[in-house]
Amino acid sequence: MATLAAYRDSCPLIKNILLLDSEGKRVAVKYYSDDWPTNAAKLAFEKSVFTKTQKTNARSESEITLLDNNIIVYKFVQDLLFFVTGGDDENELILDAVLQGFCDAVSLLLRSKVEKYEALENLDVILLCLDEIVDGGMVLETDANVIAGKVATNSIDSGAPLSEQTISQALALAREHLTRSLLS
Repeated sequence: MATLAAYRDSCPLIKNILLLDSEGKRVAVKYYSDDWPTNAAKLAFEKSVFTKTQKTNARSESEITLLDNNIIVYKFVQDLLFFVTGGDDENELILDAVLQGFCDAVSLLLRSKVEKYEALENLDVILLCLDEIVDGGMVLETDANVIAGKVATNSIDSGAPLSEQTISQALALAREHLTRSLLS
């Protein structure tokens, strides 16, 4: 049986995913590489990424840049800045697919209110989103609807009234109740 290391050689790897505010401060970040071993190194990298990209206009389409032998694909939505970083040998289209999946999933989960306040209020959902997209640097999913569906299923508040739940949440809750009643 092939080891995980063998798959890592043939699979595109993500070094980090950053979600920063309009001032370059962290909202949600996830590092999958040891290229930045300390928190200070991570903050310095985030600051250099923000400084390099803040004057660009990546609102309608994603942009790409090279920084310290890393390819960074990024997009700005409202007052949030989305970044996906890969090595200089990674495929930019894969990095862009990850970025687009992340942006669109966040937009779906925040009901198109993609702004810092909403992101901070729903930080748990955004972190779950990151977990559904990438695991250990390997890309798991890029389809925003699938990502949002998995996150919505995992973040169901069973105490919420049925009228405040999405259809997928209500179906998942009904499935859970049915399973419990069958197993009892």
